[in-house]
Order: sequence, then structure tokens, then C-alpha cells
Amino acid sequence: MSGDHHTDATIARRVRRLETLLEEKGLITGERLDEAIDAFLAESSPANGARVVARAWTDDAYRARLLADGTAAVQELGYMDGSYQRLRVVENTESVHNVIVCTLCSCYPVRLLGPSPSWYKSEAYRSRVVREPREVLREFGLSLPASVDITVWDSSAETRYMVLPRRPDGTEALDEEGLAGLVTRNALIGTAAV
Repeated sequence: MSGDHHTDATIARRVRRLETLLEEKGLITGERLDEAIDAFLAESSPANGARVVARAWTDDAYRARLLADGTAAVQELGYMDGSYQRLRVVENTESVHNVIVCTLCSCYPVRLLGPSPSWYKSEAYRSRVVREPREVLREFGLSLPASVDITVWDSSAETRYMVLPRRPDGTEALDEEGLAGLVTRNALIGTAAV
């Protein structure tokens, strides 16, 4: 891993400076910038990621495409259009559990998972989940058997991650909408099971 660790205050100052420069150069008004941010956030929700997961659970061909090229697969469903980040989807299995973090800041697929929770941005989570993932997951209420390997994926400005949780037993009768209703943001991050 390389790069500088930035505090939220430093990032906030940089963002505000960029906004000011854009406004001073007449490239955008403050109101238009607020509208663009509001529109982006209005379309950003963990329900989007849940729909992706439900499709993967019910369509093996889609699941294969999702795991091979997450960006292209989620674009099939209308998410991440125009995004410059690459999305990598990692699958939980009986023997492997995945969890995501961004150790440098809080890079995160907002369009698919909604605004990141405050704990995801905290330095405690960002450092501890790498060093002691089993203990951190236990604190979230997820106790995994010792036989399950835990893989921690570190997001970056170029590559974002999303977890494809294991489909729960006994859900064969549910359609995509019903399955999507089972998936939580924490399951998409890997700090919970479905």
C-alpha cells in the first residue's frame, strides 16, 4: 500500500477549494453543483447492490459475468454508467468470507451501496479489519468458524469492491425482489451474512 493518509478535514478542505475554483471560473454554480450531488445520491442506495446480488443468485450466467467483470455486469442493470472506477465483485463461499475496506481513506461504490456508514470511514475500522478481521467481524455480530478463511480487499480510487454474499438456504421460492429484500449494506461490505 502506498499513498498519504488524509483526514476528513483535509479532504473536506480540498473539496471545498475545488468547488470554489469551479464557481470562480464560471464552470458551475453552487446551486448546480448541489443539484448534481443530490441527483447522484438520490440514485445511490444499497438497494441497487441488493438487486445485483439477487440477479446473480437467480441467473448463473449473470453471476459469472459479475465475477469476471463487475463493472460491465452492473452496467447491464443500469448502474455505474460513466463511472471511471473498476468494480470487482468477490464471492463468499462455504470456505471463504470476504470483507472490504479502504485503508487510505474511504473509497467505496456509493452508487451500489449508498453513502458509506461512519464506521467504514473510521480509522479504527480501516486499520483493525486488516490486522484482526475475525475479531472485527465478531464485533459486528458475525462469528465465522475457524475453517473459514477471511480475505480483506482494499479498495482504491481506481478499484472498488463489493461482496457477493452467500444465498441463504431455504430461499428457493423467492423471486429476485424477495431475495433483494434480504440483502443488507453490511452484507455487501462483508461485515454481515445474509
